[in-house]
Amino acid sequence: MGEIAIQNVTKEFAGGVVAVDDVTLTIEDGEFMVLVGPSGCGKTTLLRSIGGLEEVDGGRISIAGRDVTRLAPAARDLAMVFQNYALYPHMTVRKNLGYGLRVRRTPRKEIKQRVEEVAKMLGLEELLDRRPGQLSGGQQQRVAMGRAVIREPAAYLMDEPLSNLDAKLRVGMRTSLQQLHARLRTTTVYVTHDQVEAMTLGNRVAVMRDGKIQQVDAPQRLYQEPANLFVAAFIGSPSMNLVAGTIEGDELAIGSLRIPLARERRPSDAPDGRVVVGIRPEAFEDAAFAPSGGPTVDVQVEVIEELGSDAFLFFALDSPPIVVGEAASADGDEEDATLLAGSKGLFAARVDPRTRAEVGSVTRLTIDPSRLHFFSPETGASLLFGRAPVPTAA
Repeated sequence: MGEIAIQNVTKEFAGGVVAVDDVTLTIEDGEFMVLVGPSGCGKTTLLRSIGGLEEVDGGRISIAGRDVTRLAPAARDLAMVFQNYALYPHMTVRKNLGYGLRVRRTPRKEIKQRVEEVAKMLGLEELLDRRPGQLSGGQQQRVAMGRAVIREPAAYLMDEPLSNLDAKLRVGMRTSLQQLHARLRTTTVYVTHDQVEAMTLGNRVAVMRDGKIQQVDAPQRLYQEPANLFVAAFIGSPSMNLVAGTIEGDELAIGSLRIPLARERRPSDAPDGRVVVGIRPEAFEDAAFAPSGGPTVDVQVEVIEELGSDAFLFFALDSPPIVVGEAASADGDEEDATLLAGSKGLFAARVDPRTRAEVGSVTRLTIDPSRLHFFSPETGASLLFGRAPVPTAA
């Protein structure tokens, strides 16, 4: 059993910086849990706390029902994979794979057998007698994975293990990780700042900000039912369009645009009518390729990105967008963590690649009202899905 239970864990660094703030999370046995968020959100510190590399200031951590809060890393029965592969350069792949077993005084015959099994599983058979300097980045990462797998621990902890690989290799390694987890069914905690990586890998994803968990859910539910503005803006590429709006009777007003709302899609708690409206890019479509009868808006196209299977149109509305600090960039470049009403900004629409839109032209887009999201301007909490509010403003 490899269940990991984190109860009210807090970690504070010198200077009063709270990296992990009263986090409670249960990772089920055999689950692939991803911790995602911008730089500085506390995800790596939480991972290192699970592994015993950071001593927590409060709370409790248990693995497979055993309290490990004060145990040394070596006593926790975990295997870690880091961003840097941490391979021994003077050792062959064979010796790198078997090193952990040799330290544990595993019999030579068993080491040989397990090295060969792991090498076959990860496609390393032809590389066993090479040294790390003779391997590509992807091959080195597979060796690092193999060194963790061979130990057969209670759980794996992975800290951005693919971030040093180029884009094509990352896609391939993501697929390999999914296959590996399906075969081993070992509890895995995986840290990344890349929300695409999080969505494709995790059975569940925990979105973190400022040391707190904002929402834990299955990837599709995070995307379709974000609990607050931060999750809505962070999950999705391009990000959800966010804009101030007003509920006026049976209609939503965004600047001069009026959108009729079905009763079941009206926000549950907007007493003065003011809301933050979230519109995913795919809620738009070029009117030339959409069913007739839906609400439309004429926009002047500022930028077009053609990706083959999709086209993205970027345009401005007569109501400025709302930017959620830290969610605007996967790297957390925004320093202000409040909701800022910007005077500039472009909205994104994902449309049929056959669109005839051109930069500078006016194009008619349809909007699907059933795919709109609504959030409280005060707390940032979703007004549709009834979760406990997690404030997004500082």
